[in-house]
Amino acid sequence: MGLRFSSQPSESAPKYGLGELPESCVAEIMTYMNPPEICKLATLNRAFRGASSADFVWESKLPSNYSVLLRRIFDDFPSHLGKRGIYARLCRLNSLDDGTKKVWLDRSTGKLCLCVSAKGLSITGIDDRRYWNHIPTEESRFNSVAYLQQIWWFEVDGDVEFPFPAGRYSIFYRIHLGRASKRFGRRVCNTEHVHGWDVKPVRFQLWTSDGQYVTSQCFLNGPGKWAFYHAGDFVVENGNASTKVKFSMTQIDCTHTKGGLCLDSVLIYPSEFRKVKAFLNSS
Repeated sequence: MGLRFSSQPSESAPKYGLGELPESCVAEIMTYMNPPEICKLATLNRAFRGASSADFVWESKLPSNYSVLLRRIFDDFPSHLGKRGIYARLCRLNSLDDGTKKVWLDRSTGKLCLCVSAKGLSITGIDDRRYWNHIPTEESRFNSVAYLQQIWWFEVDGDVEFPFPAGRYSIFYRIHLGRASKRFGRRVCNTEHVHGWDVKPVRFQLWTSDGQYVTSQCFLNGPGKWAFYHAGDFVVENGNASTKVKFSMTQIDCTHTKGGLCLDSVLIYPSEFRKVKAFLNSS
């Protein structure tokens, strides 16, 4: 006696593809993804493309105080845009205060970043061309930097009043020792006037409207490249109210001069970015 096999073919299991997933199910999954991942999946098929436009998907990526941000950044924001359109608009470099400030959301995380140009800062001696000059450059998002030739009293102050979303933020000064330019299409750096920064450290301070205070100091070094010098951190508890932050960078030991410095801007980034953006750890 041998084994007998049926000659009748067995029923094959039904095959399902990604296109069979309900759009609502796909949208729920997307709430656990970051924005770049959502945009990539939107190209798969119609269901994924439709799910990627759902308001509740993008509302989960927006800061909780996004409606306050819209009122602060835009004079007349279009009311017809969905949450995806709002996210995209906030991710642009949006100008404030006559172009001296720019604010945007990081595309990957939805975290808010703010930058203040050198022209938006209070710089001692900036109106005296013997000391400071504003020079054009392609190496700044503001297309110009403040260049210090030589001075005894170095002081740069600034302040920002803004409805930062709740979280912890870090302040950085973007500094370059030496004056960079282009020669025959190549970047060159003139360090002729760089001096005094290795004699005494510069001092950073920051204050907030709710009583936080931080101070630190360090030497400036590494001519020929842009560096981000960490001035300190502050914490925002309530994103629906504006937080005022004052900050300063000083070297006021008048026993020696210092010079040869380019000041581009002051950046305010979420503190967690120091773990994922290597350039912020150059100080």
